[in-house]
Amino acid sequence: MVVKISLLLLALLNGGWMLFDGMHVMRKGKYFGPEEPGIWSKLVASFGINPFSMGPVFVALGLFWFVSVAALLTSMSWGWLALMVVAIATLWYVKVGTAISIIVMALLLIFKQSLGYA
Repeated sequence: MVVKISLLLLALLNGGWMLFDGMHVMRKGKYFGPEEPGIWSKLVASFGINPFSMGPVFVALGLFWFVSVAALLTSMSWGWLALMVVAIATLWYVKVGTAISIIVMALLLIFKQSLGYA
């Protein structure tokens, strides 16, 4: 139960922030907080992508965090894999997003069997 609650809180934190920040940049043209986005923006820009055009990606990933953790908590057959995929897909979101993703991946791997995904 503690693992499921931890996964839920981490998913809500990461997904909620990504959803909020994605909607914010789409509406205001900038991310919430400092004028310069985090370290992740340099990584994205190195691929020729404008970091300020990533709003829809943030929104989609935020929603994917919610759907994935809901699927895991309701024992859907694809819940574990979906949450693992979204955690991997969020590794580029350097600092907090990366840290949360690594924690989620570790919890999923360590407690796979007790979560019902043996």
